[in-house]
Amino acid sequence: MEMISAEDLRTYVLEHLRALGFMVNPESATLTLNGHGEKALLRQLHEHARRLALRSHLDWIKRQWPRLSPYFADGRCILPEVIQPVLVEVTEPWQADLFRLARLTWSLPYSKGFGRRLRFLLLDEGHRGLEGYPFLMGILGLQSPPLSFPPRDRLFQFPPGRKIELVNQTMDIYVLGALPPYSDLLGGKLVALAAASNEVRESYRRRYAGRPTEMEGRVLPPHLVALTTTSAYGRSSLYNRLKVKGEPIAISLGDTEGYGTFHLEPLYPLFRQYLEALGISTRGGYGVGPRIKWQTCVRALERLGFSKALLRHTLRREAFLFPLIHNLKDYMEGRTRKPRYRDLPFADLIAYWRERWLLPRARRVERWREWRRERLLELILVDEG
Repeated sequence: MEMISAEDLRTYVLEHLRALGFMVNPESATLTLNGHGEKALLRQLHEHARRLALRSHLDWIKRQWPRLSPYFADGRCILPEVIQPVLVEVTEPWQADLFRLARLTWSLPYSKGFGRRLRFLLLDEGHRGLEGYPFLMGILGLQSPPLSFPPRDRLFQFPPGRKIELVNQTMDIYVLGALPPYSDLLGGKLVALAAASNEVRESYRRRYAGRPTEMEGRVLPPHLVALTTTSAYGRSSLYNRLKVKGEPIAISLGDTEGYGTFHLEPLYPLFRQYLEALGISTRGGYGVGPRIKWQTCVRALERLGFSKALLRHTLRREAFLFPLIHNLKDYMEGRTRKPRYRDLPFADLIAYWRERWLLPRARRVERWREWRRERLLELILVDEG
């Protein structure tokens, strides 16, 4: 790749942001929207970054599709009354491959998560294809939480010196949703309920009990007391009003502050090339943490004469908290060290989802019957060539 000059890269940054619909004030380093709705612009930004990320996966997708495609259902094969969801933690290579392939069909840019991770497949044991495989309903991915997350942090007065310990007893949802045709049958609601289930907490306990953290080498209590996440496109229809028998599963924390790097995603390879040519390392890995992309963008922007304020894209997303214990505030504020867990067996959540969402939805809509699994591959390979 030919080295781009600082002058050309600076021009490219401005042109890129303006092409996305931002008005740029280089003097004050501020971005404002130029006639775009926030949700439309979020979709445009995500789609651009998604296509960019997919290019490095295309060969792998073509190799894996013949082996893994039997796990994806045609709508005509599904009888809603026969669906039998099973939550499976990803522990084997074929499960990891299936999770990855499903994640690549998302409208959001691909991410494999960071830090501590738990991944789950939601399989339908009530339906199997000709090859005998259960169909994949959805996926759930959890990762280490951000140490600084203002919508969450405003809720609690952490005890002095204990914020890292307590925040690290939570996780962040980095992917959650259903695959077609189950998505049209509100399968995403079941995946969201599953995130709060006893089974997810037990998987966390098995995986991390007694294990020291990578960054500080501390052994934390094996308690998973809460989850956080943000919506992809503004207000969330998936998490809002998500309740079981009147008890909230996800609680809205309001909007995020509109900072991030995803609007600069196409520029990231150029930023890395530019910094490396200046002798500045842009490598991630142990000891660097998940903020390497943020750090790289800040360093590049500042050396190009911009302020890091260009990372304030102003696009707000809704933040949510999944409390997994009844006494979350007392626990996070240090008044108790004994979490009182909510009792949410996955079997009970399935039964509630079936009656509250699945069967009424199946009676109201028909379009899920028309889905064909080959359309997934078409969506992934839309950019080929």
